[in-house]
Amino acid sequence: MESSIYFMPTTPAQIDLWRTSPSEHQRLEFKEAKNQFDTQKLYRYCVALANEGGGHLVLGIADQPPRKVVGTHAFNNPVDMAAKLFQALGFRVDIEEVAHPDGRVLVFHIPSRPKGTAYHFEGAYLMRSGSELVPMSEDQLRRIFSEGAPDWLSEPAAEGLADQDVVQLLDTQTYFDLLKRPYPSTRDGVIEQLRGERLIVKDAKGWSINRLGALLLARKLEDFASVARKAPRVVVYNGDSKLATKMDHVDAKGYAVGFQDLVNLVMAQLPQNEVIEEAIRKEVKLVPEIVIRELVANALIHQEFSLSGASVMIEVYASRVEISNPGEPMVPTERFIDGYESRNERLADLMRRFGICEEKSSGIDKVIHAAEFYQLQAPIFQTGLRRTIIVIAGAKKFAEMDRDDRIRACYQHCALRYVMRQETNNQSLRERFHLPESRSVVVSQVLAATVQAGLVKTEDKATASRKFARYVPFWS
Repeated sequence: MESSIYFMPTTPAQIDLWRTSPSEHQRLEFKEAKNQFDTQKLYRYCVALANEGGGHLVLGIADQPPRKVVGTHAFNNPVDMAAKLFQALGFRVDIEEVAHPDGRVLVFHIPSRPKGTAYHFEGAYLMRSGSELVPMSEDQLRRIFSEGAPDWLSEPAAEGLADQDVVQLLDTQTYFDLLKRPYPSTRDGVIEQLRGERLIVKDAKGWSINRLGALLLARKLEDFASVARKAPRVVVYNGDSKLATKMDHVDAKGYAVGFQDLVNLVMAQLPQNEVIEEAIRKEVKLVPEIVIRELVANALIHQEFSLSGASVMIEVYASRVEISNPGEPMVPTERFIDGYESRNERLADLMRRFGICEEKSSGIDKVIHAAEFYQLQAPIFQTGLRRTIIVIAGAKKFAEMDRDDRIRACYQHCALRYVMRQETNNQSLRERFHLPESRSVVVSQVLAATVQAGLVKTEDKATASRKFARYVPFWS
């Protein structure tokens, strides 16, 4: 039998500390289970928690704040249940009974899966999405099974190079400009900086530029065969369908050295809308630059590089922009606002240091904030076939929105305010939609519809009036 994770005995004080957690998370799950808990469901939760790094499943505590200890009569023979878990799952789960003053609490200490291995139950590789258990995606499984294999970005893109070759292939001037550092007085100083960043490596044949260095700093991506197909592509259409293509452009430069030019190109292709502000007509772009900048950076950083022949796509239509990247997202699309997990950590770190992005999940927050400020339609986050897709469209008045538009905007408003530690209520949502107080009833209807859709919930159940109720995201 494989060894269990080591854990200190759980005290009632530790139980109370867990109860104060703002929300359940990857390593902590509460279940009320006053009288019993389904064994098959237990197996599935243990597999899901193990696949997410291990953690604790706690029975006998209400799973909604304030998470009162209710006690549990489930699994009165923990030793026997631990043996059944091992037999069913193939890994050991330690079960601990805690005598809390308010009732018996059962804690399942679940170990993390081994590196390169994903657990399954009856053929289902499980993970959690909010309060639900869902199958892991093909991308997620591929990523787990490839753990321990050489990192795609660290593999060489060009080998056997002299110092001069490195400087000719990489835009080193822009590299130092982005870092706000003076350009070294000698070529040796340039080479040493790139070597220190592990973008180039010296061996018996000369210098090698790895794929990360090429992707970020290439003067021309086509000079590097293994990364040339990773160049972002901008396609502009006439109208709102793919029937007539106006422009099809593949960006030539590395992601970092060509980023601002790429953003400028996209902005130049965006349709303009006429708006009237204080009796003055003026033309504005379909969406502001901050939105394009954040979404393009997000797509470049979070793409799955192991998918061959696939690149970041920026598609401009008459009334919307679709930005997509290879690979399914590492966090559920409904958690883009509060969740963050970097698929390519070194790439994300360098892009942050270059001032192109912030490596702390604030990019999507900025997009949602801009959508509210400029009265854009709430972005659509989608998972396609081995792709992650974000759709952003221009401004739309409340009266023109359909039910789905309003619910999506309401949920994103609530999630954004929650991570900013601000309240969501009728007034805040009216301000998001630019509606007067006289429209509070219709805003209450939007909130009710979003609750019914399972995306938000009321924070204070004692409040009878919808107008004064406070709301939080479903995952809080």
